[in-house]
Amino acid sequence: MNIDWDAKSYSEHFSFVPQYGRDLIELLDGKKLKILDLGCGGGNLTKEICDRGHEVTGIDLSQNQIEFAKKCYPEIKFFVSDALALDFDQEFDAVISNAVLHWIDERNQPLAAKNVLNCLKKGGQFVFEMGGAGNNALIHGELERQFAKRGLKYEMAFFFPSVGQYSSLLEGVGFKVVYALLFDRPTPLEGENGLKDWMDTFVKAPFYGLDKSISDDIKLCAQTALKDKLYRNGVWYADYVRLRMKAVKF
Repeated sequence: MNIDWDAKSYSEHFSFVPQYGRDLIELLDGKKLKILDLGCGGGNLTKEICDRGHEVTGIDLSQNQIEFAKKCYPEIKFFVSDALALDFDQEFDAVISNAVLHWIDERNQPLAAKNVLNCLKKGGQFVFEMGGAGNNALIHGELERQFAKRGLKYEMAFFFPSVGQYSSLLEGVGFKVVYALLFDRPTPLEGENGLKDWMDTFVKAPFYGLDKSISDDIKLCAQTALKDKLYRNGVWYADYVRLRMKAVKF
């Protein structure tokens, strides 16, 4: 899914995305690895990888994000590329990916996994985090209800697999899964309309073709309906569930 991101706004208001990704670096074995950051966004996590002594290249499908990353971190190699069209041949010791894979359609997941495999040397590591089974279930469930009230169909645009589902997929293309964790991570959001702002940024596809007035009404109504569940002590939360895994090419 190709999103036209506002890279500067994303970096300022949703900095929790790369911050949480730092834990992935701890799963890597070895020093001074050659690493591909798949879906690097604005490059914050890529910079962290670089600062820890690794040789890193960042790629992302968003031209805006890559331009922003190059401006912020000119010492690092960044370029536009698609996970479904990678052409690296056993160049990397590791591929790291944070909050990216759930944007890829389920039918294209095996291709993405195979492309990652081809990027890696034998014994190479694939470390990633993505939305897992149950991710944002309250939010998507309420949006579906709001769409239905208006005679509209809500199309789920994400892939949130279970541990077993994604382990099987990885093993099917030639990986050995060595670590897997599915966990809840309620995530605080900024601002009094933090939940609507989050929807504006991360839930775009279901609203394509709708008038802005209708889209805004749906999101505000969903926010109001979810206040009892996702608003605590003056702070909005997104009901994240994350799938964190490590697999090795054998």
